Amino acid sequence: VQLEESGGGLVQAGDSLRLSCAASGLTFSHYAVGWVRQAPGKEREAVAAIAWTGESIWYANSVSGRFTITRDNVKNSAHLQMNSLKPEDTGVYYCALDGALPPRGWESATREYDYRGRGTQVTVSS
Repeated sequence: VQLEESGGGLVQAGDSLRLSCAASGLTFSHYAVGWVRQAPGKEREAVAAIAWTGESIWYANSVSGRFTITRDNVKNSAHLQMNSLKPEDTGVYYCALDGALPPRGWESATREYDYRGRGTQVTVSS
């Protein structure tokens, strides 16, 4: 199983980025997809999750209205459109898949996800 994130970078506050996650080696449509970030010295924070059907979506309060998660079960991919970026959005962003967590469950989940990529760095300067 491979999850590969891309699209991170260094941007200024107010800019946008679109993260992508490409999955292989599994039946992508059987899993909810989430984006999780981790800043240095901080615990991981799930910021968005989408059910396998795409019908149920959850966003953390910190990103609601600015981030949009989507998925394409034909292309085995997911994306996170991030607008109006803030310095506090800085961190390593991971794409994760989980077969048991509903989107709302990502907010408080502490266990390891079924699968997680290596991450892509997002740095937002002020």
